[in-house]
Amino acid sequence: MNVLRGAAIGALAALALDASPALAQAFTPAQSEEIAKIVRDTILKNPDILIEAMRLLEERQKLEADAAARKAIVESWKELRDDPDSVVGGNPKGDVSFVQFYDYKCGYCKRAHPAVVQLMKSDPKVRVVYKELPILGPESMIAARAATAARKSDKFARFHDALMTARGSLDEASVLQIATEVGLDAKKLKSDMASEDVTKIIFRNRQLAEKLGITGTPAFVVGGQLIPGAIDLTAMRQLVAETRKSCNVALC
Repeated sequence: MNVLRGAAIGALAALALDASPALAQAFTPAQSEEIAKIVRDTILKNPDILIEAMRLLEERQKLEADAAARKAIVESWKELRDDPDSVVGGNPKGDVSFVQFYDYKCGYCKRAHPAVVQLMKSDPKVRVVYKELPILGPESMIAARAATAARKSDKFARFHDALMTARGSLDEASVLQIATEVGLDAKKLKSDMASEDVTKIIFRNRQLAEKLGITGTPAFVVGGQLIPGAIDLTAMRQLVAETRKSCNVALC
């Protein structure tokens, strides 16, 4: 029964992976029909097989996604790490780069923000690379354009923090008010927000995120790894420590 069970799981996984044409070529029609009957009967007697088959399929898909992400990170590392249009926080000459994609309207990004700030404060060798990725609607885009327009200002860090900790609307009036409160020239910022350069930078961030397989925010790239979703300070420190300990110099 264990052999049969394993065969059924394998057949289910193969079918789920669109490998049925290969199966059809490997067996005669009669054999294929018999295999289908065995699988069907086995499932009816052991429904837990479906759960295990799905688990195996999910594991395989995750491994494939991780491999694809790492390949994309290696190919895009210079853009991730050294894009001159991306703000760098912490130590610009640090030994480990911690790249973050975020959206100012994203609650999980806001939740992770204090940990990122604390990481920079507690580790003098970390460099944090900021990548605006507005995906949650018009207000996300307004805030991202404003932050991108302010990227060369010495008040960017305060502006970024204020946007991340803001509650409620991030419409243009609110964003410009926040800008004024942190010492930015709101009139100039509004003009710069509409520039073609800002549009191009945000578009490039989106293209890069798509290449890496990023479908939500926040997302972090550290030492060749893509970490989707919010993580806490302990996890961030662990990722940095692991990268520092066994880092391929090309991915630090």
